[in-house]
Amino acid sequence: MHELWFTTFLNNYLAAPANAILNAAGQPAVNPAKPWTNYMAMEIFVIAILLIVPLLVRSSISATKPGTLQQFFEVILEFIKGQAEDIIGHGSKKYVYMFTTFFIFILTANLLGIIPTFESPTMYVGVPLGLALISFFYYNGAGIKEQGIIGHLKHFAGPVLLLAPAMFLIEIISHMARPVSLTIRLFANMLAGEEVTLKFLEMVPIGVPVIFMGMHVFVALLQAFIFTVLSMIYVGGAVAHEDH
Repeated sequence: MHELWFTTFLNNYLAAPANAILNAAGQPAVNPAKPWTNYMAMEIFVIAILLIVPLLVRSSISATKPGTLQQFFEVILEFIKGQAEDIIGHGSKKYVYMFTTFFIFILTANLLGIIPTFESPTMYVGVPLGLALISFFYYNGAGIKEQGIIGHLKHFAGPVLLLAPAMFLIEIISHMARPVSLTIRLFANMLAGEEVTLKFLEMVPIGVPVIFMGMHVFVALLQAFIFTVLSMIYVGGAVAHEDH
């Protein structure tokens, strides 16, 4: 696989820290001389963007004359707040920052692929899987925190006591399938979009690829939205009380 320039940079100058982390996790690199893969490098790049941009915005925050970046992030935050309120209802505010993080990280990662010499890290299955597992543990943790372990498990049993054993098994399977579906949806759509755009760039380098790049932007936005909304639905179901 072709190594991106940023991946080469990390392998040349930061191979030792990567090897130390991978060895500590019990997953030593296949090639210790090049422990950084493209998707790992692109994730680092996305994180760097998301750390630098707020610092730039912070210096120019204004209540009376907000800049373009400030307005952009305020629109996203208000949109996420509105969606969370509609889906979860009362008490949704405490989850908004996690949902906003999901949306902005996934959107940035998805859009990275339209920049020449970069790739979307979400087109590699490990990245969507990691995000899906975070969502899975987050909504279950929210349910346990809100209702306790017993209260959270009652959601799995259903309202009819006689059918509780069967419902519990069905719900366990359903919940285990959620991170799988989240992973496949994000990974497959981003991989397909990336491949289609690249193929048309190879065949017709001028004009036509612009259309597909526009479609890629739309898919990137849509997939970030779907992942975030599904996470909201899962949290909403986990924290809902029976009498509501």
